Amino acid sequence: MKTEEMTQQTDLPEQDENTPTQHLEIPLDAYGQRLDQSVAALLPEYSRSRLQQWIKQGKVLVNGEQSKAKAKVLGGEKISVVIEEEQQGEWQAEAIPLTIVYEDDALLVINKPIGLVVHPAAGNQSGTLLNALLFHCPELINVPRAGIVHRLDKDTSGLLVVAKTLIAQTHLVKQLQARAFEREYEAIVMGEMISGGTVNEPIGRHPVQRIKMAVMRNPDSGKEAITHYRIKERYRGYTCVQVKLETGRTHQIRVHLAHINFPIVGDPTYAGRLRLPPNCEPELKQYLHQFKHQALHARKLGLKHPETGQWLAWEADVPDDFAQLKCLLTRYSEQP
Repeated sequence: MKTEEMTQQTDLPEQDENTPTQHLEIPLDAYGQRLDQSVAALLPEYSRSRLQQWIKQGKVLVNGEQSKAKAKVLGGEKISVVIEEEQQGEWQAEAIPLTIVYEDDALLVINKPIGLVVHPAAGNQSGTLLNALLFHCPELINVPRAGIVHRLDKDTSGLLVVAKTLIAQTHLVKQLQARAFEREYEAIVMGEMISGGTVNEPIGRHPVQRIKMAVMRNPDSGKEAITHYRIKERYRGYTCVQVKLETGRTHQIRVHLAHINFPIVGDPTYAGRLRLPPNCEPELKQYLHQFKHQALHARKLGLKHPETGQWLAWEADVPDDFAQLKCLLTRYSEQP
């Protein structure tokens, strides 16, 4: 490179001759841009943070020399980028059954059951969706978080998309950040709603109970969270609602519906005391007391395919216990 700032006299990492390498040229009109900015424009399929990491690791060479992400380009430089997949963790593959709704070379759409943790964490190092994905598709060890782009709570069922390649992951994350995913949920809440609406309240970590999230009175203390809901079915004392997410904060639907005093049935964290309707029949009463997870299901998912750009959408029915609860509520509500 022509400037002292651009060149670093460091040992370059050894590279396998079979490792794929992209050869590019910085356009002349990129004069004055940062190196990471100009390379990101040439390789939009990879995130800027990943390219910055590759620059730091010496996998991006400028005229054959290692450089810095913040270095300014002059235009016309020859760039080589080593596209090298790296193992992202030490997770173990486990033969856990998966309900696969869709799969191709770029995507995997799962209908997650109740009780399955999505990602390993303290106290849940095994038996997770990530462990199951590595057994089904071992090459996912080379994709961050095994390609998991968004999450569902342990006891929330439904549709979840997984990226099978780095490029697919980058595209899906960008769609998610641009709020381009279509995500529709179904929930049964305590209370009789009169109409649908929108909850636009910031969500952050609860100031006292740190395992919980909460609507923050001070907007600066939380992150923007927008939830749209409408009535799907009315029952006596309860309501089945259709919920659409505009943002995707932790526990967002559960927190927002509880905030407007329509908590989700069975939610052990946010629902509070079970509200039984008057003259509740014994079978429904017993079922409600035994329903120990939130009645929340990710029913629909829509997105643009990261390779073809085609809009794809999927739908999954609610699990059996959720469907049974709806039947009992319907029967009870139809009684004189």
